[in-house]
Amino acid sequence: MFNRNATEKLRDLARQFRVVGVIGPRQSGKSTLATLAFPDKPVVKLESPDVLEYAVRDPRGLLSTYREGAIIDEAQRAPELFSYLQGDVDDDRRPGRFILTGSQNFLLMERIAQSLAGRIAVMTLLPLAWDEIPEDRTAARSLDDVLFTGGYPEIWWRGSQPGDWHNSYIATYLERDVRNLKQVHDLGAFQRFMKLVAASVGQPVRASHLGMEAGVTGPTAQAWLSVLEASFVVTLLRPHFKNFRKRLVKTPKVYFTDVGLAARLLGIQDAAQLSVHPARGFLFENWVFAELLKARFNAGLDNNLWFWGVYSGDEVDLIVDQGQHLMSIECKSGATVQDAFFAGLRRWRALAGEAAGPSFVVYGGAEPQTRSDLEVIPWRRVGRLAGRVVA
Repeated sequence: MFNRNATEKLRDLARQFRVVGVIGPRQSGKSTLATLAFPDKPVVKLESPDVLEYAVRDPRGLLSTYREGAIIDEAQRAPELFSYLQGDVDDDRRPGRFILTGSQNFLLMERIAQSLAGRIAVMTLLPLAWDEIPEDRTAARSLDDVLFTGGYPEIWWRGSQPGDWHNSYIATYLERDVRNLKQVHDLGAFQRFMKLVAASVGQPVRASHLGMEAGVTGPTAQAWLSVLEASFVVTLLRPHFKNFRKRLVKTPKVYFTDVGLAARLLGIQDAAQLSVHPARGFLFENWVFAELLKARFNAGLDNNLWFWGVYSGDEVDLIVDQGQHLMSIECKSGATVQDAFFAGLRRWRALAGEAAGPSFVVYGGAEPQTRSDLEVIPWRRVGRLAGRVVA
């Protein structure tokens, strides 16, 4: 098991709130995090059919069994439980009694809004951040290895083959999380849609265009994209609203919360194939974005990441809105620093003026560099940039 950066923040929330929810994609380590943070709490696994039946048929009885509290795993599987949980934590207001985990945000958050508003804090846990993986497991890895492998804990912990593991993950996701959704009637078509989304990584995404390619209507494609977002498979990165007297791009970009899953959906069979794949640059950009997003979530912070683009073609891969200033970041998968890496940032800084905060280039090479107006960060040191994003 790996130490997770979110552990102390989870404990801090449990000292303040009666209930804490940990949500995120399936297999991101939510249950492991909760049990390591609170080793004395019993675990109620609602994926066990007999336990689920107990929770559904007699929610009051189940809660009375755990008067001192518990970790309730995959809590969204028993939505009937939430109303009873509200009464329980209102009667006994001790903080941190119940920790809920869930991988279906579209159900869990709905029930929280109805029953536990004001009583619960929610944090999101994504797969492993780069600085959560022990160095002895990463030292010999190339950038292509890392992009192909992704960050799911099971792969790194047990040394599973990434391709096989991701295939199983996709099948499990479709069977357990998607099959019962009223928006999805054809699992085969939905899987094809997922592959089309993967082919759009790092690019502006329009549901209507995806729908035409997938052979479904625009509203269906929009619903399916919402399913992927709500179940933490993808995140939409929205354009920042500062126009600096330019006509802004208004279409969001799409990224996967795990770059290895995106690589698998693209049909990439191994790291060697990825090294010459035309999507390599977009996958690297996806990896950097996900690392910064993980840092925000692990610290209990909201997503404050954007991109900036105008119809004339100027663009900045990532903008971090820090209030008075906007941090700007470019992602370049090449291993050799080139002057072209800096052109977009410098044009943006000229437009932004006093609004411009520090600027960075994250690249696929090994040596850090400092220029007069920006910093160049090797990919292995992305954690340093993640710290700046949190600060």
